[in-house]
Amino acid sequence: MTTEVQQAKLDFDADCPSCGASVEFNPKTGTLSCPYCGYEAIIPQAEEEENRVAQELDFEAEENRRNFDWGTEKKIIICGECAAETVYDELQIADTCPYCGSHQVMEAETQETLAPNGVCTFEVTDRQAGENFQRWIKGRIFTPRAAKESAKPDSFTGVYLPYWTFDSHTFSSYTASYGKNRVVCDSEGNTRTETDWYTTSGYYQEFFDDILVSATKRYDYSIMQKIEPFYLTDNKAYKPEYVSGFLAERYSIGLDDGFDLASNNMHNQIESAIESKIRWECGADIVSSVRFSTTHDHVTYKYLMLPIWISSFKYKDKVFQFMVNGQTGKVGGQAPISPLRVTIAVLLSSAILYFIYLWAQSANF
Repeated sequence: MTTEVQQAKLDFDADCPSCGASVEFNPKTGTLSCPYCGYEAIIPQAEEEENRVAQELDFEAEENRRNFDWGTEKKIIICGECAAETVYDELQIADTCPYCGSHQVMEAETQETLAPNGVCTFEVTDRQAGENFQRWIKGRIFTPRAAKESAKPDSFTGVYLPYWTFDSHTFSSYTASYGKNRVVCDSEGNTRTETDWYTTSGYYQEFFDDILVSATKRYDYSIMQKIEPFYLTDNKAYKPEYVSGFLAERYSIGLDDGFDLASNNMHNQIESAIESKIRWECGADIVSSVRFSTTHDHVTYKYLMLPIWISSFKYKDKVFQFMVNGQTGKVGGQAPISPLRVTIAVLLSSAILYFIYLWAQSANF
């Protein structure tokens, strides 16, 4: 099958006025800086305060809602520095020219895809990410000592990954069963607990703000969850300058599927909240058979680019991946596990529980 290759323009590719090298976003200073001569430039901000951060967008009014697949379409980027032509995946929006090293930020929007409207910039440097990783790996209880001592992360790659956030006013109607326990004493003085069951129904309302959903399929979602949360209110209105010097990609999970994932998250939170409501209002000891339906009103969304450091290390010919939150420094990832350490921990726990049991038995006599 022949893959269509389209030519794409550069949206941003700033040169240093002092030495001509490509400038990049500096997490330490929040400016564009040259890694060679030290030149720095302030990124201009919008005059209106409301335009300095990502704005909520109308979910129902958006037309471009579908998913996209990596590798199905390509585009050619012509470097403005050395004129080299490089083929990129259609979903990449930022990369570095492999020939001259200039930082290329490609067009942020096509006719079919949405443009990001906000970005949380890198606050943590690659050096700080490495220091956090060393503390993290040393704190893994079940990781072999040899792995901790030898684990050296490969060079970090700074990536801006796509995320959706959703706001929704929800209204839920529910039915449920709940039980109240009571202690019953028989003629011989023995006690037992019995439960009286009742049915109930009602309504529950909640406003959900910034429900976060990953919009990429390329990375291990379990690792991505471990490095949350992000401080989403500390975002800036998207400018290509912020992603200069980093990799960045468009979403592959579209708006509709993104909202389905967010709805599942909200559904679970609503179910838990309804159970708590019934326990409080009815004095219930047990809540079961909760059934409810939910409507979503005034749904809005943001399309944010969030900063993540990605790296890996090797131990006994196996590669272990990890990520560092580029905003908070929180680490999440994979680490070797020693079966011997796990076995020892299980045996110690069993021994402690056994001695507690013996102590409780002796205290009853």
